[in-house]
Amino acid sequence: MNLFGVAALSGRLRHRWFGSMLAAACCGLGLLPCVIGAAQAQGVAAAEPVAAPAERDMAQWLERMRSAPCHRSYAGTFVVLSANGAMSSARIWHACDGQRQMERVESLSGTPRTVFRRDDEVRTFLPQQRIVRADRRDAVGLFPPVPPVSGTSVGQFYVSRLMGQERVAGFVADVVWFKPVDTLRFGYRLWSERDTGLAVKLQTLAPDGRVLEQAAFSELDLNAPVQVDQLARLMDATAGYKLIAPPVVKTTAKEEGWTLRQPVAGFVPVSCHRRAVSMADDAPSVLQCLYSDGLASVSLFLEPFDPQHHPARPQISGMGATQLLAQRVAPDMWVTAVGEVPLSTLRLFAGQLERLR
Repeated sequence: MNLFGVAALSGRLRHRWFGSMLAAACCGLGLLPCVIGAAQAQGVAAAEPVAAPAERDMAQWLERMRSAPCHRSYAGTFVVLSANGAMSSARIWHACDGQRQMERVESLSGTPRTVFRRDDEVRTFLPQQRIVRADRRDAVGLFPPVPPVSGTSVGQFYVSRLMGQERVAGFVADVVWFKPVDTLRFGYRLWSERDTGLAVKLQTLAPDGRVLEQAAFSELDLNAPVQVDQLARLMDATAGYKLIAPPVVKTTAKEEGWTLRQPVAGFVPVSCHRRAVSMADDAPSVLQCLYSDGLASVSLFLEPFDPQHHPARPQISGMGATQLLAQRVAPDMWVTAVGEVPLSTLRLFAGQLERLR
């Protein structure tokens, strides 16, 4: 899953704004806040006897988990644990008034930061630097809104199976396994709170069954008195901070002169933006195009090749479920492909990139 950190991005892209993109993805975790130990990775523990859940198909499970945050305000603490031992934790407050959704995510580990999201508006407060970074992006989180595409659906590429029930943070949850039907994507095991449908725990699984990343609530209050207006006031309290809002232009890959010669099976375009890396008038920009199959997502970042910042050879790295491939494409461009997918899938994306003009 997506979600929290990647080692070694190149040059300006790594240092100036990719970190804030990941933090904003964390903010989107109204659909999945995170956490807890790998001890249960090999199976589903028995829960107290409860009524058997109704049978649901793939689409019904996904819709239930997608819609849950739209009907519930809550607060909780979550942790993300990668197979290599890396761990991060945060406190999340989520509010919804039926139309607007707002979230506040405060890091409890690493660099102090607080991320707010109000629909597509994201602000990252960095108290040590007294900086607020503002951005706009389409909905983020575990389940990005994938538009209907003829001939493809998430049900074509995953098979769902109800594995039983288990308690997470004191709540009984249905445990559902989303098994991929090919090698282009990882599998997922999700814990959906029995009454609300909220995703309270997630495991991302390698093809051999290993848990690559695990996330779950360690503490959760489904009746927290969190109000949209309350979070809005905190998000707008920027006095004493320097507000940085590099320009963001919504576009498409085709408008920017790029296409995939052949689509990668199941992945459809979700959004595409051109983002300036700083506020300077002559600042370079980076094109980000996001693709998703309804569960996994891949971002392609395109920028001019710069021998002072980009290495001569392709760069590969990964942390947990998130993999990264960076390489030169065309004589004068550099692509960084990032996603919660196998490295072979990123190679497919990079290999299918073609310049139209």
